[in-house]
Order: sequence, then C-alpha cells, then structure tokens
Amino acid sequence: MDVQRKLEILADAAKYDASCASSGTEQRDSSDGKGLGSTAPGMGICHSYAPDGRCISLLKVLLTNACNYDCLYCVNRASSNVPRARFTVDEVVKLTLDFYRRNYIEGLFLSSGIIRSADYTMEQVVAVARKLREEHRFRGYIHLKTIPEADDALIAEAGRYADRLSINIEMPEETSLAKLAPEKDVRAIRRTMGRLRLKLDEAAEKPATKTRPARFAPAGQSTQMIVGADSASDRTILKTSANLYGAYRLKRVYYSAFSPIPDASRALPLIAPPLVREHRLYQADWLMRFYGFDVGEIVDGHESGMLPLDIDPKLAWALRHRERFPLDVASASREELLRVPGFGRKAVDRIIATRRVTSIRVADLARLHIPRNKALPFIVLSDHRPSARLLDAGGLVERFKPKATQLGFGF
Repeated sequence: MDVQRKLEILADAAKYDASCASSGTEQRDSSDGKGLGSTAPGMGICHSYAPDGRCISLLKVLLTNACNYDCLYCVNRASSNVPRARFTVDEVVKLTLDFYRRNYIEGLFLSSGIIRSADYTMEQVVAVARKLREEHRFRGYIHLKTIPEADDALIAEAGRYADRLSINIEMPEETSLAKLAPEKDVRAIRRTMGRLRLKLDEAAEKPATKTRPARFAPAGQSTQMIVGADSASDRTILKTSANLYGAYRLKRVYYSAFSPIPDASRALPLIAPPLVREHRLYQADWLMRFYGFDVGEIVDGHESGMLPLDIDPKLAWALRHRERFPLDVASASREELLRVPGFGRKAVDRIIATRRVTSIRVADLARLHIPRNKALPFIVLSDHRPSARLLDAGGLVERFKPKATQLGFGF
C-alpha cells in the first residue's frame, strides 16, 4: 500500500479524536537557523480553530488503525471491517516534514490503535517524536496520544519531546466505559493522568540549566469525552470535567459528539446527538474555566440535567436569576460583569479600563465589542436603564435565540 492511500485511511480514522489544540506551549525559536519550524508567535505557527473549537493546523493521523481493543463506539475497533493501514516511523516523519515545508500544517497530532502491547505502541509513537526533534531538529508543535498502560519511562520520554500529551477518558461514567470499552480501565487512565500531573509539577518547580532543560509537555495534558454514546446527562459530563480539571489540572477537556458507525452494537444509539449539544458543553466548560461558574449554577433549574439547546448556558443562567439584573456597569465588580450576557473577558477588561476615566454610554458598546441587543436588557448605563418588566417579557427568550449560522463562543 502506498503512502498516499495510508494517509487517506489513517487521517480519516483520526478525525474522531477531538483532543488536540496548539495553544499554551512554550516558545522554541529557530532564529539561530539550526531548527525547522517554531511555535513562537509570528514564526510560522497560526492557531487556527474550526467553529466547533477543533484545531485545524496539525497533521492529524494515526500511526495505525489496527487495534487489539474492541471498544463498541470506535470505528477502528478490532471487530470492525474498515480498511486497515499502518505507517512506519519514517513515513510519519517524512509526511510531517513535507507538509510543514509546504505550509500545510504547523505541527503533528499523533495517535494510534493499540498493537501488540501498550509498551510497543507507545515506543512507536515516541520514536516519531524523537526522530523529528533530534534528527531533524523540528521545532513545530507535537501532540502525542498517551497509552495509559505504557511504562512510566516511555511516558516520561514522550513528555520530553511533545508539547502536549493527552489520554482520553472516553466516557463520563465508569459504568459506561466498562460496558462499551471493557478492555479499558478507568483507574489506569486516571493513574496515568496523575503521573503526568506530577511530572508537569516537577518540571514547573525545577528551573532549566545548561545541562538539563526543565521541560515536560509544556502545553500540559488534555482529554476527550464522547457525548451521546451513553445516557449520561450534561450535568454528569460537566461534573466529570470539573473533577478532572481539579484533580489533574488539565488544560482542556474536549467533547466529541458520538457519530454512528457501521455495524454498530445494539448498545449504542441509532442516531447522533444534536451537534449543538456538543457546542453548549464547550460553552459551559468555558464558563467553568474562565467565568467563575460552577457546575451547579450552570445546570441549576434543569431537572433533566441537560443544557438548553436553544440559548447559550450563560444567557440561560441570567434569565433564571433575573433578580441580579439589571447591573450597573459603572459600579459592578469584575465577577459580576463577567456574568452579563454578551460580556466576554476582554470586553469586561475594556469596560473596567474605560469607566476609570469616563462614563459608558450605549454608543460605546460597539467600540467595546459588546453585542448591544444581547447586553442591554441586563445592564444600566449612563444613558440607558431597561424597563423593570423587560426581563419578564414573554418574548425575551425568543429574541435571544440565534440562527443556526450564528452559533459562537461570544458570551
């Protein structure tokens, strides 16, 4: 099988893994002329994201889609009849370098099915990164998928070469993983996450020296959960995410809407969940990480434990807590401003800087990059005070519902 055909198979097989992003790494500059690529801003790395949050700037492939495991939700499971292919280490290295030189990519995301053993698979994945870094002095971004059962020494080596490591927890509940992926052990996954956190903490505490650079996966670790393959509610999913962030200091939890696969097990749903559900989970995740919300606040008031699909979770919270609004922009704290629909973090920073020198008027909202129609019912400005009855108006929710083409991450 030629490399082109392998690429078609293995790039397609990798599309279901959402846990890649090229943000948050250290700068490895190549201005000395001795390296290829760079993660430094302005030096060839462009953090480009699709509307659903996926990074689109990496060569994203599997080393092989052959796998010993028979996870029911996976198109590459052992019992699947999909075409199989396998790259050699040198083929992945050459593809990465060729694609980079053509400016198609800014880095590599490499995962693999489990072949022979966890250690053997991890050795092959690490060999690609080692060859890129040491033989070709590649300074672009590398994200490696970590095999939980692999030897600790292999995982430590992976962290020396990779910008980010990830281990997919797959399911929000242990019972679901046991049912749909019986060969996988959630305890082993969490143990490896814990080991990675310890190594990341150690690297952060030890300053670099000339003989020993203090470096271990500087962009941290991430994971992925599949949404809609089991009956877990959004509340359950977000609680699991909050636990993962707190226990392992993950950089990101990625959410991947379940996609029906050929010859699927009867244990799986027949149709995919609405893609907007994945989108709402990302928005709720953002609220937890950057806006000071906890899970209880986000899903409070929803007996089913599901986020509303027609409006974003921040707006839904504001409409459930009308007593907190309208908010006086001139005197509100940063924490209060962050909870106003339409106010993003940068907009709040602009508001605080502006109000130190002048009062804020309706006409200023456009300059501050704030959507006025979304924010005005919730705020008091020097020349604007909404009607006390506006937040209880019957048609208020309808006016906030976006068209399908307007979904975004603006809060």
